[in-house]
Amino acid sequence: MQFAKPLLAAFALGSMVALPAHAELDVASLKQSIETSFEHEYPKLDALYKDIHAHPEIAFQEEKTAAKLAAEMQERETFVTHSCGHDIHMASWVGTAKTLVGLKDQWKGTLMFIAQPAEEVTAGARAMLADGLFTRFPKPDAGFALHAGAFPYGFVSYRVGVGSSNEDGLYIKFKGRGGHGAVPQATIDPVMMASRFVVDVQSVISREKDPTEFGVVSIGSLHAGTADNIIPDEAVLLGTIRTFNPDVRAKMHDGIERTAKAVAAMANAPAPDIKITEGTKAVVNDAAVVATAEKVLKAAFGDKFRVTPPFTPSEDFSEYINAGVPSMMFNIGMYELEKWAAANKSGTPLPGNHSPLFAPVPKPTIQTGVTAMTLAVLSAFDQRAKGQ
Repeated sequence: MQFAKPLLAAFALGSMVALPAHAELDVASLKQSIETSFEHEYPKLDALYKDIHAHPEIAFQEEKTAAKLAAEMQERETFVTHSCGHDIHMASWVGTAKTLVGLKDQWKGTLMFIAQPAEEVTAGARAMLADGLFTRFPKPDAGFALHAGAFPYGFVSYRVGVGSSNEDGLYIKFKGRGGHGAVPQATIDPVMMASRFVVDVQSVISREKDPTEFGVVSIGSLHAGTADNIIPDEAVLLGTIRTFNPDVRAKMHDGIERTAKAVAAMANAPAPDIKITEGTKAVVNDAAVVATAEKVLKAAFGDKFRVTPPFTPSEDFSEYINAGVPSMMFNIGMYELEKWAAANKSGTPLPGNHSPLFAPVPKPTIQTGVTAMTLAVLSAFDQRAKGQ
């Protein structure tokens, strides 16, 4: 079963044209209009959410999801690309499109909706750009993204500047000399090397990296051997490296390689194969885009619209930002407030993204997504109309 990652699956990108200056947005009135539209459309959005939730598709094979979303958008003569996404996000995505069509007297310009494939493997945005997304279609002037997270529905969190981590893939193969488990002196044990590395590499975090800077090395996979009484010839580790700061990223790469080589040398083993694959860059929210949306979202959500520290997972929405689209990514909550508060008090947090028990409360979560995204997009159109 596929669940939402704590970062992107649905977003709107808008390319705006200048309009004559006009009065400030009436946020209260707009919010009421959005809520009325949402109540009317929710039965269809709920059906779409449940359909996508019940029929997950793997990266770059999201044909049925794409067809569903294309049909929704084509009914409204709205541009759509090859599509995929998570259930909550894409229901919010469609709901936002429907709402903005209903409010078309409130904005003028070009609005582009993108539902990308392969968000889970952080490869979809890069693939769309390589396929000519911003050469086949005009590059937007501003972009917005949302993602659900394990906090109460009705709340929206955001940040200026760095919003997520850089992510790199790690592959290490330790090479030993296999043999019988009862005669270890005749072997070079790669399991011992791999085990020592898993522990020793954390000294790069605790002793080489500035403790005030974020950096994490996580080993998610260790494969070696096939029998209980045989020391294998090799052990393979897979992991991820996450950072905010490029200098910290470089320091950690260097420390990881040195540690792996030192572990092998200490065992008198051949040098290990080490591959660090550059992955997704950090999402960096544009200060001007955030400032524009901030005013409107604060008026709509009050103290439920809050600044939070950067999220440590990674998100490929950064690819669009690095392609030259100043953007804002924010997060929406999805649990009941009482349930969330009780879990925090007990010291047992509610299931987070990627847990099989991660279970959003659909209607208020989708409503928060539709309301926040619609208002954010309208704020950008309004700002452009004023020539600011």
